[in-house]
Amino acid sequence: MRKLMIPVLVVALVLMLMSLFVIPEGERGIVIRFGRVLKDNNEIARIYEPGLHFKMPLFDRVNTLDARIQTMDGRADRFVTSEKKDVIIDSYVKWRIEDFGQYYLATGGGNAATAQTLLSRKVTDVLRSEIGAREIKQIVSGPRNTDILPDDEAEVTTEAAKEALEIDGERDIIMKNVLNGTRKDAMEDLGIHIVDFRMKKINLPDSISKSIYDRMRAERESVARQFRSQGREQAEVIRAQAELEVATILAEADKTARVTRGDADAEAAKIYADAYNKDPEFFSFIRSLRAYEKSFSEKSDILVLDPNSEFFQYMNDAKGAQ
Repeated sequence: MRKLMIPVLVVALVLMLMSLFVIPEGERGIVIRFGRVLKDNNEIARIYEPGLHFKMPLFDRVNTLDARIQTMDGRADRFVTSEKKDVIIDSYVKWRIEDFGQYYLATGGGNAATAQTLLSRKVTDVLRSEIGAREIKQIVSGPRNTDILPDDEAEVTTEAAKEALEIDGERDIIMKNVLNGTRKDAMEDLGIHIVDFRMKKINLPDSISKSIYDRMRAERESVARQFRSQGREQAEVIRAQAELEVATILAEADKTARVTRGDADAEAAKIYADAYNKDPEFFSFIRSLRAYEKSFSEKSDILVLDPNSEFFQYMNDAKGAQ
């Protein structure tokens, strides 16, 4: 009897160990029994959370599935715009498993490569439709840098900044439409929840890059010429206003100078008249001295005059008598 107990205990221990399984953190488990997913009473696949669980030994097989957010970052693909021109778009998708039972069945036993292939087809089809409804100028832009853009679009004053906002806004619409357009189908068909979709890079094929860049350069040069023309026009207006202001100031200054000079001459004449009225003889003497000073201060000090003329009256007589 004791000899039979040992094999029985060994078999029981082995069966007990075979009935235990552990689900690691970040994963979920489903049990396959007789080739079918084990379900609960509501006919929903039974999902095993991380931890220690039991199964039926020999008949149950455990499959673990990654429950974390995964990234599908494939190679860049070529798309055609409404102008029948090609663009090369590099994108990525963030996704995670939502319905583990549906995911297991749809991907042939939880094959991640199969899941990404099926998901890539859905995303590419919707993205191709979005790109095909738009022109290149609505899609292609420079590097996105939302940190330098203002929070309020009303603060954007330059045409270039407004255009950048419009282009970036159109790209955001495309990504939002792709996300909404694929999320429902991916959930129903694959049991996958798409967390996010982003376009990393948009390039032009070499065959059309030059023509696009030439057109963009021509448009920028046209805008630059317009700004230069407006600048020259404003410069002429400012220059004309400045010249008018200068002419007005000079005219006012000349007017003031003439008035001041006239008042001074009148004041001087009045002073001379008052002095003459007080002492006509002294006034006549001063005028004669000034005349002598001006006459004899020239380069030639020779005068041909009659010595008895009135001009020399104060030289002949201190009182100026004839």
